[in-house]
Amino acid sequence: MSEDKKLSILKEILGSYYVSNNEYLFFCPKCSHHKKKLSINLAKNVFKCWVCDWAGKNVYRIVRKYGTQQLRFDWRSFDQQIEIESFADKLFGKREEALPEKISLPQNFISLANKQLPKTSIYPLNYLNSRSVDKNDIIKWKIGYCSDGKYSGRVVIPSFGLTGHVSYFVTRAYDGAWKKYLNPSISRDIIFNELYLDFDEELTIVEGVFDAIKAGENAVPLLGSSLNENSSFFRKIVKNDTPVCLALDADAEKKQDNLIRLFLKYDIEVHKVDIYPYKDVGEMPKEEFLSKKQSAAFLNSDNYLLSKIARI
Repeated sequence: MSEDKKLSILKEILGSYYVSNNEYLFFCPKCSHHKKKLSINLAKNVFKCWVCDWAGKNVYRIVRKYGTQQLRFDWRSFDQQIEIESFADKLFGKREEALPEKISLPQNFISLANKQLPKTSIYPLNYLNSRSVDKNDIIKWKIGYCSDGKYSGRVVIPSFGLTGHVSYFVTRAYDGAWKKYLNPSISRDIIFNELYLDFDEELTIVEGVFDAIKAGENAVPLLGSSLNENSSFFRKIVKNDTPVCLALDADAEKKQDNLIRLFLKYDIEVHKVDIYPYKDVGEMPKEEFLSKKQSAAFLNSDNYLLSKIARI
């Protein structure tokens, strides 16, 4: 696709522009600053707003987010690419969206976000404190516990779907029970806390829910699973062209490699956080993780292959 055709589409979406060196300056649709501060380099296929710091390594993200269906189609067809939904429909047949399985929080669930708490709350609160989970985290993640019943002696971390329904929950023993985690026996093909995620921004993908709490905004736990091309989470990432930042456990190298290859196959922007010397994100101070995330390595097919060779 020629640069002139790309500019024509961008002009239709963003309006007029001016040229500075090898970059085109437009008004930023995200922050609506009164000056043209959105810099687009078509040769490098990158963009950045110098006011709100909105940036990405695929200009199509702008077209997808703000362009019409026809403009998105034109851009993708000129680039000889197709949308994941069309591709999946042709390859596997159109996927029918399954209704979410009905699930409720445990009957004896007590929210730790309440102002008035029973005496039994001291034990889960002490456990959460030992894992550096503070009051703000408890409120944000709607954490509770059970002091009796099937999930007795466990903190409970719920997941909410797009309609606000409970889609899953994770429980973790705080009383020394041999089985640390005891979760509901339903499909894990869910997007944990999808209600609170923004697929127009970078997602941080981690192993477990306590890792996600440490990882900050827009973090998603895999819950011990991996992703495949037909999973709900993977399809939504590709459909929205969402950039991802991987921060899996140190002993999950094979899983992380598989995910990187899968994302690169679909031209998803991928970054990888080096969590060394920690075993997982949950062990890390929040500030240290965010610092490491800022310097996360950007991966493409070339440098990923070189890094693989270097590890041999």
